[in-house]
Amino acid sequence: MAGLKRTSLYQFHVAQGARMVDFAGWEMPVQYRSILEEHRAVRSAAGLFDVSHMGEFDVKGPGAGAFLDGLVTNDVGALFPGRALYSPMCLPDGGVVDDLLVYMRGTGDYLLCVNAGNLDGDLAWILERAAGQAVSVTDRSADTALLAVQGPAAAGIVQSLAGDDLKSLKTYHFREGAVGGVPCLISRTGYTGEDGFELYHAPSESEKLAAALLAAGAPVGLQPCGLGARDSLRLEAGYPLYGHELSRGISPLTAGLGWTVKLGKAGDFVGKAALQEEKRAGSPRRVVFFRTGDRRIVRADSPVLDTGGAPVGRVLSGTLSPMLNEAIGSALVPAAFVCGPLFAEIRGARIPLHPVKPPFVPMGKSANPAHP
Repeated sequence: MAGLKRTSLYQFHVAQGARMVDFAGWEMPVQYRSILEEHRAVRSAAGLFDVSHMGEFDVKGPGAGAFLDGLVTNDVGALFPGRALYSPMCLPDGGVVDDLLVYMRGTGDYLLCVNAGNLDGDLAWILERAAGQAVSVTDRSADTALLAVQGPAAAGIVQSLAGDDLKSLKTYHFREGAVGGVPCLISRTGYTGEDGFELYHAPSESEKLAAALLAAGAPVGLQPCGLGARDSLRLEAGYPLYGHELSRGISPLTAGLGWTVKLGKAGDFVGKAALQEEKRAGSPRRVVFFRTGDRRIVRADSPVLDTGGAPVGRVLSGTLSPMLNEAIGSALVPAAFVCGPLFAEIRGARIPLHPVKPPFVPMGKSANPAHP
């Protein structure tokens, strides 16, 4: 895989027996042993993910807060130091450039975490809008590594290595501190539906931090996890993946993320007029999540059919839920079909798609009793 970028943990992944794949131009671990085993480890104990391929930008200056509030759909003005925010960043027509995290470190001092595949485009988009404003934007991606520890046992593992008491650190809050002797920005966020932390740190410290976490977590079942389990976990939790449930052609309202679109916040933001109109008229299409009662996976871009077999939409994501032992997924369909009936065809067999409201399984629980 010549020409691919590598995180500072590449040799660590190889030593752990990872199968490496091309992901957004990065050579990343898709799995170590079994996606099924890694997924269940996160639901029952904990998993360790290298997500250092994500992008990080500093946004600073006296106008930084107002600038970001006009850039994203959620309410940056509601942040305070130590608080993080999830938000889409939209085009003028309401389509999504990316979804990201905004961290407020202090007055006029913010950190953005963006998707790896969108890093260059995001940076160009943000810099274009920052021109002439009282704000500076700096790409810190090469200076920043990121490990995520997720699962019911995550808090105990990270706490055992932390210099400070983390019990008071609430979800979507963060603080600076040491973990395993490594200075980190400790963020109580994640992408699996479970409790956990994301640890931003210097790339030169990644192996030390990963080794300390694995050693501390081994007695309670912590496993290294790849991008395969990360995807099945986020889908089981009902979280969007950019390029699937969110894209330049799928707005936050269409995706069911209306809670991230603060049309009433002070001032304008990119995409506000289009999103106001979509809310007024109603989204003509909607993202719907489904389960099948069948183990056969309905692949992304498969047609979604009505009762007569006519195509009415398309599948956005599909996988096998290790907790339900059945295929689950998401689809983009006309609003009238949100409650079904919907079908897909797999090798000549018609499979019903049963719409559900995620998460597919209770988050924070151990494995389904059907899978001891």
